[in-house]
This record gives sequence, C-alpha cells and structure tokens, in this order.
Amino acid sequence: MPDKDAPDRAEQAERVVPASSRGFLKVSADDGKGMPGSQRAALVRRGNELFNAGNYDTAKRIFLTVRYSDGLIRLGNHYMGKGDVLEAFRMFWIAGDSRRVAEMTEQMAMVVRKWLREER
Repeated sequence: MPDKDAPDRAEQAERVVPASSRGFLKVSADDGKGMPGSQRAALVRRGNELFNAGNYDTAKRIFLTVRYSDGLIRLGNHYMGKGDVLEAFRMFWIAGDSRRVAEMTEQMAMVVRKWLREER
C-alpha cells in the first residue's frame, strides 16, 4: 500500500520536468513502469483530459512521467502543427516512434546539406 504522505507521481513530475520546453530532458526507459497499473491508468486519463482541454504543458508532464507513447505522439503532432519541430521531434523520440524520428532526421539532414551548399 502506498505511503499517503509520499507525493504522487504527478507532483513528482511537476518538480522534475522543466516548465520550459527548451532542450532535451533525459528520461530513463523504466519511468512509469514501477507504479501500479490503476495509478498509471488514472494519470493517463487525467493527461488525456488536460490535452483535450488544451492544457498541453501539464498533459506533457503526465505523459512523460508515465511514458504514455500515444499521448507523446499526439503532443508531437500538436507541436508540429505549431511549427515547433524540435519539441515535436523530442516527443516522437521519447515515444519511440521510429518512423517519424527517421522521417524528421532525414528532413533535418536535407536542411543541413542545403545550408552547407549555400555556404560555398
């Protein structure tokens, strides 16, 4: 039985996940795996509610905490729509969406190649 005085994972996430989306956040592969399934499901539901209400920052904190790949992919799509390509890439990377990561990596490489050609 969890300690009632211990902060829950959502509160922990708010302290750990930076409010700014600048830079990359190191997230280990086992995040969210140690919590009970019912707690994870409740957090996923809450994250989905927040996402649907437009509260993307808090939804992102929850999705990162529980490693909810579908939510992270939806966030990636949201950031792509806003033109925040690096944050979208970050969400796809953490979600493990290798197809989108490969597509975006190729597009970024084409941009760098173009810049290098322009420098000559």
